[in-house]
Amino acid sequence: MASAASIVKVTDGYNVNVFKGKQGQMVKVAEFLDSKGFIPKELVQNEVTWFYEFAAYGDRERNDFGLWFPVVVRLFKNLGIDDYYFALESVDTIGNHIMALYGAKIFAYTKNDSALDINLESETDEGAVYIHTSRPGVSQLIGPQHERRIDAKYLDESTKEKAYRLESFRSSGTVSSTVITQLRCYFITHCQFVNPNPTPEKETDIRLVSDKNFLEKATEHTINIYEDVMKNVLQRTGPVIEMYKVEGSREHRIVIGYKQRTTQTFFSAMSDLYHYYDLYSTRKYVEQFSNGVTIMSIYLNPLPNSKGAPIESSIYQIIKEASLLYCLPTTPLQFFFQTNKLSVQEAIYGYVGWIFAQHFLNRLGNEYGSLSNILDHTDPVHEEVLNRIKKRLRQDTFTREYILDIVKLYPDLVKLLYANFAMIHYVNQREASLAPTLSYQRLQTQKILTDEELYDKLKRTTSNSHEFMVLESFLIFNKHVLKTNFYQPTKVALSFRMDARFLPEIEYPQPVFGMFLVVGSEFRGFHLRFRDVARGGIRIIRSRNNEAYSINLRTMFDENYGLASTQQRKNKDIPEGGSKGTILLDITQQDKAKVAFDKYVDAMLDLLIDGQTPGIKEKVIDLYGKPEILFFGPDEGTADYMDWASQHARKRGAHFWKAFTTGKSQSLGGIPHDLYGMTTRSVHQYVLGIYRKLGLKEEQVTKLQTGGPDGDLGSNEIKISKDKTIGVVDGSGVLYDPEGIDREELLRLANSRLMISNFNPEKLGKKGFKVLVDESNVKLPSGEIIDDGLSFRNNFHVNPLGTAQVFVPCGGRPEAVDLSNVGKLLDIDGHPRFKYIVEGANLFFTQEARLRLEKAGAVIFKDASANKGGVTSSSLEVLAALAFNDKEFEHNMCVKDGTVPAFYEAYVKEVQRIIEKNAELEFDCMWREHRRTKTPRSVLSDDLSYAIVQLQEQLQKTKLWDNVELRRIVLEEAFPKLLLNKLGLETLLARIPENYVRAIFGAYLASRFVYRYGISPSQFAFFEFMGENYFNKVGGMGSRNNRVGSY
Repeated sequence: MASAASIVKVTDGYNVNVFKGKQGQMVKVAEFLDSKGFIPKELVQNEVTWFYEFAAYGDRERNDFGLWFPVVVRLFKNLGIDDYYFALESVDTIGNHIMALYGAKIFAYTKNDSALDINLESETDEGAVYIHTSRPGVSQLIGPQHERRIDAKYLDESTKEKAYRLESFRSSGTVSSTVITQLRCYFITHCQFVNPNPTPEKETDIRLVSDKNFLEKATEHTINIYEDVMKNVLQRTGPVIEMYKVEGSREHRIVIGYKQRTTQTFFSAMSDLYHYYDLYSTRKYVEQFSNGVTIMSIYLNPLPNSKGAPIESSIYQIIKEASLLYCLPTTPLQFFFQTNKLSVQEAIYGYVGWIFAQHFLNRLGNEYGSLSNILDHTDPVHEEVLNRIKKRLRQDTFTREYILDIVKLYPDLVKLLYANFAMIHYVNQREASLAPTLSYQRLQTQKILTDEELYDKLKRTTSNSHEFMVLESFLIFNKHVLKTNFYQPTKVALSFRMDARFLPEIEYPQPVFGMFLVVGSEFRGFHLRFRDVARGGIRIIRSRNNEAYSINLRTMFDENYGLASTQQRKNKDIPEGGSKGTILLDITQQDKAKVAFDKYVDAMLDLLIDGQTPGIKEKVIDLYGKPEILFFGPDEGTADYMDWASQHARKRGAHFWKAFTTGKSQSLGGIPHDLYGMTTRSVHQYVLGIYRKLGLKEEQVTKLQTGGPDGDLGSNEIKISKDKTIGVVDGSGVLYDPEGIDREELLRLANSRLMISNFNPEKLGKKGFKVLVDESNVKLPSGEIIDDGLSFRNNFHVNPLGTAQVFVPCGGRPEAVDLSNVGKLLDIDGHPRFKYIVEGANLFFTQEARLRLEKAGAVIFKDASANKGGVTSSSLEVLAALAFNDKEFEHNMCVKDGTVPAFYEAYVKEVQRIIEKNAELEFDCMWREHRRTKTPRSVLSDDLSYAIVQLQEQLQKTKLWDNVELRRIVLEEAFPKLLLNKLGLETLLARIPENYVRAIFGAYLASRFVYRYGISPSQFAFFEFMGENYFNKVGGMGSRNNRVGSY
């Protein structure tokens, strides 16, 4: 119910539009019509007066063709077109509209129709006017669909630089006495802000950031309401929704504020929402502000003789569902919502289920499992065949279009599946004893089936196995959702914490500890982690065209799983396990990366932080039942967003905000990987290790590098190396010089983080060239013609021109080299074109391709071993954030006004030393193990990671941890010396969560043992290791608590 404070007067909204020049305009319009000759001269004055004054002719009726007739009089008697129309439009436009109406009357007369179909429109760059017949409470499903046009052309595209405001009115009279159709008018105008570029200090002053017309038309009450809403919008990520009851009537006013360009088609979707509840609007306004805020105001009334719920109840449901609609205003199931076959909650649930089915429908079948068991997984050819079959089955068996067609066949089953989901996760926030929401009432009246009954219902209702499998996946989804923000009062995207045990082991052999699915209007995303305490980057996936989007859509979860799995292996030296997040931008939203990232993070925080604010953020049903902390890091497309995520977590009250993200700016205590070359320090240690073992001089070695001077890895590889680089490939194209690219010019680009397109061509040798992606028909010094620069760039790493001693991929898409093209990396004699490969970029090679190259004689070190420097840096950044309190953290770790704290500077150097030491230890271990066992290094890398990770987890559960003295000795070695000296071990143990400290203990012991004794040590090796290094420091090897049998 609306409180007394939220009851407003009819006059509290906007001032009535009055156009003082109306009489003079009428004369000019009559002259225009007379000059055109379309309307008989004797009728021009009548038509103009009728259009302007409507009821001037009372009940005068003439049945002669072309003159007044009953339908015309009834049509425009008290029609009530708002004066705003006459103030906006030119004489010519109004005249053309009158002629169009005259033609419509003639057409209706010839058809003997009692109602007119009116559709007037005028569009310019400065705005638009639309007037059309409209039946109250009914959405336009066919025809012009003006509101969707307004969304797409004006409202969705509004920005601070170019924004449009809207006023919309429903006519006070009806089009015909026999039907309830009325006229709906929309007036869109270009905003003229008082201050187009407000400073942060002034952006909350509504009188400075408003459109001038709004300030003239809005009442003081509306200005005050909007200012409060605007301030809340600037503080929150999602929509701000307020409701007011209009005094002396049943009319209710809903005011919704949100940030510009954070949702699409929301204005038209809101119409579908209130129509579903048998309501219609008399007036609607959309205002834009130069601080990036949009505010929508809608006046709602119940339809006469409606059988729906009273507006006093339905208005609360609309408020609740408006937030859901803001997340996903339009889905492929919108038609079922518009036609009342599904509620908005059911339709959006169906959409999420459709997405889940696209990614997780078991499409491989038992035959794939049988084939997998027969083939030899150590044979790269067999493994590649399996992967190709898997991709083909996923692509061809159940396309997303086919899945959607099946879902659309069974809206009634979607309703039942939704009820099954809702009965677990729905929380009726308004206590049933007071005013249960309509959705809660619907659930109480609907028959709820058990899982077994629902499974049987799906079996009996569907026509074939494919239909059953699609709808069964919805039931699988229901069973594995542990918590969701679906029913949070306010949200920006939908998030689901999943129990990942539904993933088939044959496809995903390494169990996933935690899984999140996030769905927004601009994107879909996943987050996977392989351990409770885990960290990894968040990656934005873009698509150049529809074909690329379809491929990315099919592969994104597998890519996410592969990246997280690689991260798990890479994180062998640190306490956190591996995780990774991916955000796939919708093909129509490629410019919304920041919006998508913000929504992804906020929706995840909904499930990490207990809601404490009724009506905004409330507690959710939590079937997981344990607190969770996620650690995010930068990855492709998100490096600039880490500051915001950390500060947003702080604003939302997350106690872990300092450690929530790594890669933050230095002012927030971050240690930038690119500035200090953290990832490159690990990669380059492997390159130097090869030179050291084989006696090579770096200055004489030729090298090809993908990932250019504009990127983190690429720029730092250029700055830290001294080799003869013959080729660099980046986003802009290919740079090549067989004599060695000018290093001074390369360093200039690397220091400025510029692409190779900025390379001075005068610095190239006679055989050198630069081919950019947007070039075509380029002639190389050899005479070869390059037809397409983009294709040349994409495939240069397998081009014979790129042959060098060393290949260091520092960038590129996953699986750039697989069994289909790895043969191009071999010469005619079967020898590798690159003798030594250090895989800096994640997943650049498939495992099958690596094994093929190693078999041909290449020395290759894979990503999970080579590029772990970044994760080590991030882990130590997190450790400092957990160790210091807020004041200490700001003093010791935050760079202010260019002043670097002494502790920060020293800590960075210690982090670099730790990275280099860890890389050296692993390199030497792998070199020894390969010489001893002849096992391919690509396999050894995984075996080494597995051995360390497995031992780490075992050590955390042994009695070794219970030996306090031993624990302290190990932790004093494992913690960075600077932190120990600054805070002391007792403070560190008191502040850092115990599960994190256990992980440090296990990771340090496990990695040091395996690096020394290898992956298959003798049964006494660990006893020897502990005895030499620790037992003699805690009372000797013979102490009862330290015997091997005790652990």
